[in-house]
Amino acid sequence: MKKVIHKANTRGYANHGWLKSYHTFSFAGYHNPERVHFGMLRVLNDDFVDAGMGFGKHPHDNMEIISIPLSGALHHQDSTGRDKIIQTGDVQIMSAGTGIYHSEVNASQDEPVTFLQLWIFPKVNNIEPRYDQKLFSESERKNQLQVVVSPTEENNSLFINQDAWLSMIDLEEGHEAEYKIHKTGNGVYCFILDGELNIASENLAKRDAIGLWECDTISLDATKNSKVLFIEVPMN
Repeated sequence: MKKVIHKANTRGYANHGWLKSYHTFSFAGYHNPERVHFGMLRVLNDDFVDAGMGFGKHPHDNMEIISIPLSGALHHQDSTGRDKIIQTGDVQIMSAGTGIYHSEVNASQDEPVTFLQLWIFPKVNNIEPRYDQKLFSESERKNQLQVVVSPTEENNSLFINQDAWLSMIDLEEGHEAEYKIHKTGNGVYCFILDGELNIASENLAKRDAIGLWECDTISLDATKNSKVLFIEVPMN
């Protein structure tokens, strides 16, 4: 097993007033040559957006883009004519493919929104842009893994144009779990949304992360109530 640990306080940080963003990997004004990507995972941003503010229409191509609101809601619009509200509990995925413009704005004029945005390199380039979102029940990830994104749409997960899986778990204090790699050669990046736990013999806390590869299974042991996002991707 190989591993890399990224503590929460080592992330890049940008404060634009209306936007406060932590960058796990090099992004915009933050560049760290040792933290450009983890396998096919290129971006993991942890964003806080003030009420009524957001990202105006901007282009993407050939990237799988996933947004996960943690509190509040996002208003999504794109060049295909889609106009959607993404609520806390939803997961949204967009295949930019041959090219798409989109905007993401806080849907509330009163409350901030916090959300994660991930970029994953696609398996096949230049596909027709596609979009999907789904509300996932928190009860279905209590002390068990809940797959939210996969290349096979298993368990009603959202489809991704890559051999990648995103899963979530809410692990209660004192509980243990095991993550099994879905595809040989993949690695998994474990991002701690909240709590404290032990993963692969490493003690991690809120917003810490650990990337693991050249392994088949990973053990978890919660020392406090914890929430974890697992991002499994090909390593090359």
